[in-house]
Amino acid sequence: MSSEIDSGALLSRAGELIDLAQKAGADQADAVVVRSRSRSVSVRLGKVENTEASESDDFALRVFVGNRVASVSANPGFDLKALAERAVAMAKVSPEDPYACLAGEADLARSYPDLELFDPTDISSEALADAALTMEQAALAVSGVTNSSGAGASAGAGGMVLVTSHGFSGSYMGSRFGRSVSVIAGEGTKMERDYDYDSRLYAADLDAPELIGLRAGERVVKRINPRQVATGSNVTVVFDPRIARGFVGHIAGAINGASVARKTSFLRDKMGQQVLKAGLHITDDPLIVRGSSSRPFDGEGVMGERMVMIEDGVLNHWFLSTSTGRELGLPTNGRGVRGGNLVSPASTNLALEPGDVSPQDLIRAIGTGFYVTELIGQGVNMITGEYSRGATGFWIENGELAFPVSEVTIASNLKDMFMRVTPANDIDRKYGVAAPTIAIEGMTLAGL
Repeated sequence: MSSEIDSGALLSRAGELIDLAQKAGADQADAVVVRSRSRSVSVRLGKVENTEASESDDFALRVFVGNRVASVSANPGFDLKALAERAVAMAKVSPEDPYACLAGEADLARSYPDLELFDPTDISSEALADAALTMEQAALAVSGVTNSSGAGASAGAGGMVLVTSHGFSGSYMGSRFGRSVSVIAGEGTKMERDYDYDSRLYAADLDAPELIGLRAGERVVKRINPRQVATGSNVTVVFDPRIARGFVGHIAGAINGASVARKTSFLRDKMGQQVLKAGLHITDDPLIVRGSSSRPFDGEGVMGERMVMIEDGVLNHWFLSTSTGRELGLPTNGRGVRGGNLVSPASTNLALEPGDVSPQDLIRAIGTGFYVTELIGQGVNMITGEYSRGATGFWIENGELAFPVSEVTIASNLKDMFMRVTPANDIDRKYGVAAPTIAIEGMTLAGL
């Protein structure tokens, strides 16, 4: 991978595209180039199964004619003038959208920090294959592991060039390196599967492949010979950090301004009210140096700031882009994400801030409950908050993990779950969504 994004030529081309769009009749316009480079290798049972490499520079032009907007996309080599004229012609016959607009000039980032998002380390396909094979070997070496579902390693980079007709011009590049392995324990109808992985911006920060493989092997053998447990209500359920990150993702979805505007969030009428247990905080920070989901500016050229989205359990903010904010009568908070031709709000480095108790003490205090390590199905209704998921994990007895459990369902309503969360202190902030182990009281468990 190149050590730097070659932004000069792309910025010039995007700027020219803006000029041509205005000459063709656009009142405003923005042009974005999304650049991606990736290389990956997958292996299974000691053999390389697949090697892939890809590169792309995808251009998108968005034009505004009054309250009418249109977008077009193209690959490198397209005719700039033809693309600009086509976009304007499309906009002139599009229906009016009272909310579509560029970010206001006062909101645009005139300077932005270096967040150290790019690692120029170039990892060959051979080195990726070696890492994947080492992970798999380490997992298979764990006593009780009987087969492999495969392992993989990847290296890549992605970035964005953005130019607007009212003065913004900027670019950034970020890298990503990953390793993962999945293995099987047991035989016949009693087989169990589990996995482990790591993903970082900097290659040197990745966990060693031997450690990832060992963790995957140890996780899966603990799941051998699971039991079912009796149906019960008022069960305390503990989510390990993997599962807790998904739970925090539900919170993010519920406070996304786009969902609020569409009336598809069960928290749409809760601004300024308590939505989480008192004492809990949800933060979002796009400017963390080397943060997994950091960005110096958003998809509209706005630099976001650290925000306490939910403070002491009280909802303070929605995630907002300019158009979504306009629809809700609020200013953008720099959370716009460019997805092809669309801009929609999303979180950045999101975290459920930790509590003071260790996960071991949290489990010990529960006495009896269910520790979840994997969820199955998509049984979450974000309009009503109804929550029902298949789950596997371990039964908690006398404050300890006693035996593996499978084929159960946990259910509640997210409104109630949010008010009954107790976080531990074991947060790991290396991913874009960070959460510690959490306990949630009062759930229903359907088993035998």
